[in-house]
Amino acid sequence: MWKEFKEFAFKGNVLDMAIGVIIGSAFGKIVTSLVNDIIMPIFGYLTAGMDFKALKFVLSPAELAANGSVLHAESAILYGNFIQNIVDFLIIAFCIFLFVKLANQVRTKIAKEEGPKDEEAPKTPSAEELLTEIRDLLKKEKDID
Repeated sequence: MWKEFKEFAFKGNVLDMAIGVIIGSAFGKIVTSLVNDIIMPIFGYLTAGMDFKALKFVLSPAELAANGSVLHAESAILYGNFIQNIVDFLIIAFCIFLFVKLANQVRTKIAKEEGPKDEEAPKTPSAEELLTEIRDLLKKEKDID
């Protein structure tokens, strides 16, 4: 079992996947910053200064004591934060889509430049070619008898 685990853990695919996860988390931070620091302020400006993170539906307001301390915290549904997370997701998904599309285009261009590989499977005969070959073999067998 230990041997199988070592083979699995140190294969190139697992290491590549780990590198991808690390780069993906860094990419996520960049996109989150793009959303929080650039896109959402523009949305806020277009919606007359509304801050999406501040949007909420208060179920019960906070109760304060005479000295200003909080007796009961506010209970609210933070739907603005939900909207923010949806926008984050859509932008991240779109960025990943563009990256994968670009990578596929580059891969296709490289494959065209390299030409066909020698490792490709040999061309299989068509059904007509096979039937013609069978017919010819049957004729030969009939002529031999």
